[in-house]
Amino acid sequence: MTNIRKVLADNLKSYRHVLGWSQAMLAEKVNTGTNYIGMIEIGKQFPSPEMIEKIAAALGIDSSLLFFKQSAPSEALNGMRMAALAEVGGLVSRFIDDKMKDFKTTDDAGHDED
Repeated sequence: MTNIRKVLADNLKSYRHVLGWSQAMLAEKVNTGTNYIGMIEIGKQFPSPEMIEKIAAALGIDSSLLFFKQSAPSEALNGMRMAALAEVGGLVSRFIDDKMKDFKTTDDAGHDED
């Protein structure tokens, strides 16, 4: 595998893993097949510029980051991890708020006023 293919393959897999996505999840987001994502990750396929842009957009990164060799998790990966955790925290908070509203509405409906 050529160096640029290996760098792309390694980075794509790393960014995908940080987000906790399977190959199928990424493939769905960029409207392609799981097999194609797998082939990129093992260096058997090299995506078109358009697909590189789609992949980068789905991952929430600049496309150039897919081509920088990284020897350790980068600040970009840590930033993505923190952003994902914040998003999950917000979703959990909204879910709890909605359930509390449902509970309050149910509780209020069950009590007669004197």
